[in-house]
Amino acid sequence: MTNPYKRLDDYCFWSRSMTTPPPGQIDPMTKNASIIATHKVATMGSCFAQHLAKHIRASGLNYYVPESAPLGMSEQEATQKNYGVFSARYGNVYTVRQAVQLFERAFEGFSPIDGIWERNGRFVDAFRPQIEPDGYGSADEVKRDVVSHLNCVRDVFTKADWFIFTLGLTEAWRSRQDGAIYPTAPGVAGGEFDFSKYEFVNFTCDEVQADLCLLIEKIRSVNPDVQILLTVSPVPLIATYENRHVWVSTTYSKAALRVAADVAERSYKNVIYFPSYEIITSPAAGGRYYADDLRQVTEIGVKHVMRMFSKHFFPNQSNHFATEQTSVPLLASLQSEADVVCDEEVIERALRGAGF
Repeated sequence: MTNPYKRLDDYCFWSRSMTTPPPGQIDPMTKNASIIATHKVATMGSCFAQHLAKHIRASGLNYYVPESAPLGMSEQEATQKNYGVFSARYGNVYTVRQAVQLFERAFEGFSPIDGIWERNGRFVDAFRPQIEPDGYGSADEVKRDVVSHLNCVRDVFTKADWFIFTLGLTEAWRSRQDGAIYPTAPGVAGGEFDFSKYEFVNFTCDEVQADLCLLIEKIRSVNPDVQILLTVSPVPLIATYENRHVWVSTTYSKAALRVAADVAERSYKNVIYFPSYEIITSPAAGGRYYADDLRQVTEIGVKHVMRMFSKHFFPNQSNHFATEQTSVPLLASLQSEADVVCDEEVIERALRGAGF
């Protein structure tokens, strides 16, 4: 009797690929691709994407940052102002719709009606409300910086050899005037909330899939040879606006994003999915990849993700990441959660500041 499972690889079986290996050596990635020193590697997405950016930089590869800090600015100030955190100063791009609209602003003339907010007598870019901690002195100053920023965004999309996009959320706040998507709710990091002007949206699975495919098509239209690497952030929602438990909302968001990534990988030859989400949330990890708050990813979890990332994408360096041991310089670049810039966390800070 023939058995269709008889000739499958070990990774197709739970007992061989999950139960048998030591937890720190579980590797759910089954594909390989080469990121070499000459490739320009760009990043965008949620907070967790910053770990990949740091790892690429620490590995000596070409982390592409067309929007770099001015000469003489300290590393600390540059990080506070979002220089080098991602390839351009777009801040956290949590939802796929937000990424689509960023492309449309850079290439297709989309100009949101409500793009500048006030905060403490200063002005902020509504789509990057935390890149200037003290805000701008005038609305015109914001507009000038946006023009410069969008020039760099065009470089990211047109010149990157690899575009790494970490999918983070499905929940967002949207302008009722033109559908513009914001990274934080109005009134949290700037502006004033008004239900007549803004609405909550939780994108459906179909909407996320359609947006992701649209984004890929748009990127390919200006950069036909780009390789797109998708990941899903394992960091849970810090809060949900849905009238349900935050864990239920988190589970929905991550499931919808994971399905969209799978559809995209199956649909496009230049798209590959890297399972950082699966590594961190694996039952084999026994929860040790999450900190005491059950949300932030621990150093040991980040190291596991980066070992597997190096193994499958950095073929000439994979021998350095074969075990759980990591070199001191690389470890230092990965281990500080305090250095991860996360727009979502401003929600809790704003509530604490208001006495909640």
